[in-house]
Amino acid sequence: MADVSHRHGDISGHPDAPEMRDRYARMLQTRGVAAVEELVILAGVYAAISAWTVHFAAARPELAISNLVVGIGIAVLGLCMSMVPERSQDLNFVVLLLGAWLIVSPWVVTRGPDTGMILSNVITGACVCLFALTAGGLLMSKNKGRT
Repeated sequence: MADVSHRHGDISGHPDAPEMRDRYARMLQTRGVAAVEELVILAGVYAAISAWTVHFAAARPELAISNLVVGIGIAVLGLCMSMVPERSQDLNFVVLLLGAWLIVSPWVVTRGPDTGMILSNVITGACVCLFALTAGGLLMSKNKGRT
């Protein structure tokens, strides 16, 4: 009978240990990107409901519909990117464009926007653009480190 003694918690001799370490390292590298993309989701949800929270849905229904559609689009893209952050580089550009649209939409979609509409859209759009640029920068630095 062979004497087999195991140290509990030590898997360094396991044949899959190097692969598990690499996989865990890749997961940690994209964790920060996923956190930024979750902020994109929140910003998209706010953009979608902003017309009702800032109370301009009745006065400017065209801007309310634009914000609703763009906000839902941003939230869905943010959800997709947070689920698979290592493949979200191209989607970050789309989110950046949608954020830019939020910034200019009060003047493009409606005439004579009031201060609440302007502030809500410009601040939300700027946050979306900042989050998209941050996530893109994090992804580029992670990809540069792997090559």
